[in-house]
Amino acid sequence: MKKKVFIIAGVVIAAAIALLIIKPFGKKKAEVSFGTVKVEKGNITNTVTATGTIEAVTSVDIGTQVSGIIDNIYVDFNDRVKKGQLLAMIDKKQLTAQLEQSQATLNQAQAQLTYQEATYNRLKVLYEKKLIAQSDYDQALYNYDNARASLKNAKSSYDRNLVNLNYCTITSPIDGVVLNRAIEEGQTVAASFNTPTLFTIVNDLTQMEVETSVDEADIGKVKEGQRVEFTVDAYSDLKFEGKVSEVRLQPTTTNNVVTYSVILTAPNPDEKLMPGMTASATIFVDEKQNTLILSGKAMRFTPDQEYMQAQFEKMMKDMPAGAMPQGTPPAGAARPGATTAAANATQSGAGQTAASGTMPAMPQGGFGSFGAPDGSKMVWVKDDKGGIRPNRVKIGIDNGTTVEILEGLKEGDEVVISMSSGDAAESSSQNQGPRGPFPF
Repeated sequence: MKKKVFIIAGVVIAAAIALLIIKPFGKKKAEVSFGTVKVEKGNITNTVTATGTIEAVTSVDIGTQVSGIIDNIYVDFNDRVKKGQLLAMIDKKQLTAQLEQSQATLNQAQAQLTYQEATYNRLKVLYEKKLIAQSDYDQALYNYDNARASLKNAKSSYDRNLVNLNYCTITSPIDGVVLNRAIEEGQTVAASFNTPTLFTIVNDLTQMEVETSVDEADIGKVKEGQRVEFTVDAYSDLKFEGKVSEVRLQPTTTNNVVTYSVILTAPNPDEKLMPGMTASATIFVDEKQNTLILSGKAMRFTPDQEYMQAQFEKMMKDMPAGAMPQGTPPAGAARPGATTAAANATQSGAGQTAASGTMPAMPQGGFGSFGAPDGSKMVWVKDDKGGIRPNRVKIGIDNGTTVEILEGLKEGDEVVISMSSGDAAESSSQNQGPRGPFPF
């Protein structure tokens, strides 16, 4: 019985060992497939979004400098007015009475001056002939100067009352539209330290502006003259266009968030835009038309480590004896400054390595150890043999999802964005292998 148990155990162990030995050699190499996108002609933009309020370019609040009762109002909401047009009239009775009083005071001062001047001229002749005392002459001169000062004071008071009377007539300072009327006939307005607002007039509703708030992280991209598109809730199916007209330097801090005001022009020929509407604006900070574009996924893709090692070994096999990629000498290669004997020994060792068919290991860190020109990026392009090869490109605008290709690719090239093998567990799309650039 014990003998049978040992025999069965031995058969099981032998079968397990045979399975472990045979399985790796019998495993069929998985087929690798690649997902690609084509380089195409198209438009690419880089944008900054902002929100703001639509306002008139020029808005004037019209008030009054005198107090009184509103006698008449001659305009209403939305009326178009011209510069100098009569808008309202304040009761003039009290101010007219004050003007008449000041007129009487002015006439009295004028009469007093005339009398004192005649007296002074008469006593001056007598004083020159030494027929009157010095004190009499001085008194006449004093009365004459005092009369002149009283006349000037009365004239100033009259002018002030005349101006106040003219303030009872409220006129428009600009051509425009009455946006707001804050008074009614019969209402009493009191002008003290704060001037009461009677009307608000905007100059031109066909030219509006949008005051938007742009975050400090994006304000460096915004410049005057950049194209803008914006929408408003009232016309959700329409897009309005404008330009950046001003970037203001004054910051605004709200809950530790710093923003800057950016003023956008908003042509409004149909007068659909109204003051106070909220606009959602898109500022085009970079824009190219009909240029080569590529999906941003291609810039983030690298093959897995196993595939890159195989590509490296294939490159080494196909390379002539003694030829190595610049910057990656084989193990044991002589370094600059080495002796001639050491260099010869190194060359002999490299030849023996090539002759024996032994491949040096891929440089630590992958092909990235070969370096790349400043500003260039690496993508993988599908070749005619069904494989892929690395390719350097120079990019322009990058908006996160699409990049502009300046150099290195042409329209129609297929660029790899993913790879997969027969074993789903070994599939790769991006960030799997070491980063480029690559030597071939």
